[in-house]
Amino acid sequence: MTIPLVVGVDGSEASLEAVDWAADEAVRHDVPLHLLHAAARDDERVDVISGASKHARAGAPSVRLSSEVLHEDAAAALVDKGRNAFALVLGSRGLGDLAGMLLGSVSLAVAARADCPVVVVRGGAEHRGSRFGDIVVGVEDGEGSGTAVQFAFREAHVRRCRLVAVHAWSVPVGTPMPPGLSGYALQALQRPPAQVLAEALHDPAERYQDVPVSGEVVEGPARRALLKAAAGADLLVVGARRRHGHIGLQLGLVNHAVLHHAPCPIAVVPQT
Repeated sequence: MTIPLVVGVDGSEASLEAVDWAADEAVRHDVPLHLLHAAARDDERVDVISGASKHARAGAPSVRLSSEVLHEDAAAALVDKGRNAFALVLGSRGLGDLAGMLLGSVSLAVAARADCPVVVVRGGAEHRGSRFGDIVVGVEDGEGSGTAVQFAFREAHVRRCRLVAVHAWSVPVGTPMPPGLSGYALQALQRPPAQVLAEALHDPAERYQDVPVSGEVVEGPARRALLKAAAGADLLVVGARRRHGHIGLQLGLVNHAVLHHAPCPIAVVPQT
């Protein structure tokens, strides 16, 4: 049995935008779409799931659709479903979130704890479709972004679009620098940024040879580089490292920044 793409719904406009995005994604990958409405308090749960189901069916008539209503905490229910899901898809804000919040509390909690990729559907209509034809992935040194890069290549493959891989680096504060040696030169003495990017892309590029790839090495804060690249993207993909000795993921400052400010849907992919 094919594991489903799971989308959380709560009746908000943001969750219906997530349903639209998830339905298109399910069709692209030929996987079932499962709608989940969970709430710890009594509300119009049946009406919410019924409305979301009709919305999904109208937008993607061919999608294999199922739905479920649970009387429990929404974040906990979604994280549990994510243990056997293709991915979890959420709106950027729900009905219960405070006005002025950049990202809903449920979306943030699920992105921090899920075992599978979590997509938070952000941005205007032009960013939620396939208008730009670019997927951006953040590449970091080490193994933290390996699974994210694989995810991004697969997305670019099914969408038949370009992949933009961004590796941002900076010399750590307090690092002694020999006279006349630039920051880039100092970093290159340790592990050249271009090499970090090339090595991260090598294996998946061999597998997905049809995907055009553009690599960008940027000196400066990663969050600034990723948000700038995402301005012309249909999807931003970042990795999340597991915390040693803890349950869940360490989102880190960069992931928090892009989750709150990305102009397009963002996928947080846990390292495996």
